[in-house]
Amino acid sequence: MLEQAIIAIIKVAVVLFAILTACAYIVWLERKLVARMQVRLGPTRVGPFGLLQPLADAIKLFTKEEIIVEQANKWLYLVAPLLAFIPAFITFAVIPFGDTVTLFGREVELLISDFNVGILFILGVTSLGVYGVVLAGWSSNSKYSLLGSLRSAAQMISYEISLGLSVIGVLLLAGSLSLVDIVKAQGSVSEWFIWKQPVGFFLYLISAFAETNRAPFDLPEAETELVAGYFTEYSSMKFAMFTIAEYANMVTVAALATTLFLGGWQGPFLPPVVWFLVKVMFFIFLYIWVRATLPRFRYDQLMRFGWLVLLPVGLVNVLVTALAVL
Repeated sequence: MLEQAIIAIIKVAVVLFAILTACAYIVWLERKLVARMQVRLGPTRVGPFGLLQPLADAIKLFTKEEIIVEQANKWLYLVAPLLAFIPAFITFAVIPFGDTVTLFGREVELLISDFNVGILFILGVTSLGVYGVVLAGWSSNSKYSLLGSLRSAAQMISYEISLGLSVIGVLLLAGSLSLVDIVKAQGSVSEWFIWKQPVGFFLYLISAFAETNRAPFDLPEAETELVAGYFTEYSSMKFAMFTIAEYANMVTVAALATTLFLGGWQGPFLPPVVWFLVKVMFFIFLYIWVRATLPRFRYDQLMRFGWLVLLPVGLVNVLVTALAVL
């Protein structure tokens, strides 16, 4: 029992450290890649190639003045960043990063917990993030923040439906809600579910962009209209918590796409963990590439696209997949 507890603590500590570090350096990577695509340099002055820029940003955010709006609902104003931050990290409890490794002389699975309903756990936990966004906008007592939070709530709830529909086809093919079983059902490259569910994959990809408030669906933070959206009135580490939560959600949807459609950790020649990281980084690069390329949608276009295009396509995909399985 003690040995199992120690292994569980080690897993949690390693995953938490890895995700926090990844979030910091995804910001650096995004700044460098977008700069290259726009013929600029990006961070160059702090460390070689600007590699210490995330550390400098962290120090700046820790030392900035904490400002609390005088007319805000202070209790909810302080709780809101936690409601956005915590669910973004809980999801990694059920994502399998690899097969098994030997630790303390025993085989240990490279995931924190293998729930038999892991995919439902992720969908349920990620949906909690909308509460932090809504409460942040409402409690700030600012019309810009309130409008940003209402936009975000409508957007996230709308695209959660399409996201859920995109996953159902994979669940029907795998016959399980466990993420480990879904990965094992994709035994070779030719059996990856992206080939059997191309419509579901693109549906998932588009919904994931909207669900994480990323360009071209970053309407909740549209600086040309709403200053910075729902976290306009936040500063210092409270602002950082919202930003870290957004990037952690990016990693979550990238890891989930890898698990559901690209065979998870499976691949030839390279170690399983390396394959998993390569696939996740492909999706992160795609996120950044889209941000540097496409203009922002109008809000009415965003909602119309979700309800009148993605939702019917998702329903038809589920129906066709169910008939094929039957």
